Amino acid sequence: MELLNRPRRLRANPLIRGMVRETRISKSALIYPIFVREGTGIVEPIPSLPGQFRYSPDTLCQELERVRKAGVPAIMLFGIPDHKDEKGSGAWDENGVVQKALRMAKPQFPEIYFITDVCMCEYTSHGHCGILRGQEVDNDQTLEVLCRTALSHVEAGADMVAPSDMMDGRILAIRQALDKAGHQNTPIMSYAVKYASAFYGPFRDAAGSAPSFGDRKGYQMDYHNRREALKEAAQDVEQGADILMVKPALSYLDVIHEVSQAFSLPMAAYSVSGEYAMIKSAAAAGLIDEAAVACESAVSIFRAGADLLITYYAKELAGWIDEGRIG
Repeated sequence: MELLNRPRRLRANPLIRGMVRETRISKSALIYPIFVREGTGIVEPIPSLPGQFRYSPDTLCQELERVRKAGVPAIMLFGIPDHKDEKGSGAWDENGVVQKALRMAKPQFPEIYFITDVCMCEYTSHGHCGILRGQEVDNDQTLEVLCRTALSHVEAGADMVAPSDMMDGRILAIRQALDKAGHQNTPIMSYAVKYASAFYGPFRDAAGSAPSFGDRKGYQMDYHNRREALKEAAQDVEQGADILMVKPALSYLDVIHEVSQAFSLPMAAYSVSGEYAMIKSAAAAGLIDEAAVACESAVSIFRAGADLLITYYAKELAGWIDEGRIG
């Protein structure tokens, strides 16, 4: 048969496949989420997230050494306080768990980029992401405490803050607060497009942040909506965000693609706890090849348009890049 075009020519062996690869992944694009809780000597397994742990500030450095050795350049810290109250005051306490962890770890690991999650749900006694007025989250009152929290993180050593609350106007409020305090060069990664998702279950178990009543659909996005994602991202761009994020990732590849095409800011995606737990569970049951599925999933996120990937598989992905299984 006389065929001029034979696409299989460029699939013949690993060398040519690597040469013509369209989507390439680098360790420099990986961000590893870590849970840090108050106390000392804590290395506590998280049953809902096999292979992940809660660390106290003094043991965090053990994990950061493994992160450094793997070649993962950045982490995202989530704090778990011992005590919670209605206002989530532990979030901005200068002696809070994230603040302690930053002051202990940052000087020892200056080559690691420290990003902090800025939200209230881990710190409030009711588990919602802001200050309540009755049964509703008061948007504008919450902005005040988010600014205090972000500023306290930066003053403790955070390189970047990432507000995840989904309050209207929080990027502008935090940008103005940081600028006023002399932190004009501290970037903000916006959870610009955060859906009210069932994929967050293991995280809420890990962080103890499930709401005690109701749900978060009044401020997180309806997963039926696509155009709304562009609206949310556009507002955050106008308000001074430096990086945009879509969360979750795998069920929202279309949204990642559209947001990345619409805006020139770097695009992050958060492959969330439920995505990780599903792969882990299927692998434990012998149903899939864990490494192969984790690699394929990561590539799909980058192929959709992500420039950065926040993932509990960051260390493993870095190793698989070294092995040539992905890249």
